[in-house]
Amino acid sequence: MNSFDFDVIERSLGYLFRDGMVFTLKLTILSTTMGLTLGTLLAMCRLSGIKPLASAAGAYVNFLRALPLILVIFWFYFLVPYIGGWLTGQGRPLNVGGFTSALITFTLFEAAYFCEIMRAGIQSIPRGQVAAGYALGLNYWQMMANVVLPQALRNMAPILLTQTIVLFQDTSLVYVLSLTDFLGAGINVAQRDNRLVEMYIFVAAVYFVMSYAASQLVKYLQRRNTMAA
Repeated sequence: MNSFDFDVIERSLGYLFRDGMVFTLKLTILSTTMGLTLGTLLAMCRLSGIKPLASAAGAYVNFLRALPLILVIFWFYFLVPYIGGWLTGQGRPLNVGGFTSALITFTLFEAAYFCEIMRAGIQSIPRGQVAAGYALGLNYWQMMANVVLPQALRNMAPILLTQTIVLFQDTSLVYVLSLTDFLGAGINVAQRDNRLVEMYIFVAAVYFVMSYAASQLVKYLQRRNTMAA
């Protein structure tokens, strides 16, 4: 331990958190918000009575859940510029940027998992409430927005937060695209100062503390839901 130079951590805290952690949290929050929105729409499509819509949503979910995330990251990093160029008719790849590409990737990938969580939440609502909504003259989308989804979100809050913790950890995979997330910032400092052990220990400790704190919130929400039931 005498050869360890933990002072390198103190010297790099500004870079690690101002650049690295801000990037990680920004990507996590935006991907969670957009992924949950898309996942909820997919869940509603899967549960709708329109078979083509339900089949398409089911195929999307099953396809993405069967792929490794690292592969999807590479796919979208290289394909999104070409798809954007094709959609805009420019005939050349768009300059999308690493963050935008990563955000699209995590949004589309996590939506498949949020879809299944929300589908379970929607199905947990008593059918009598759904029937009552229809009896009041609400259509499918109004009934979902005003009756089912608020309760489903509350019931699934612990699982949604757990999936967000997984997403927070998975964002470290963007280092393969040379993006400066928290892990990437730690790697940059480690290679610059030749202090790999110290930086990897510190990065792991920060991920553990933040994930553990969030997991305690999950337990609190689970206890509150159990008491409310």
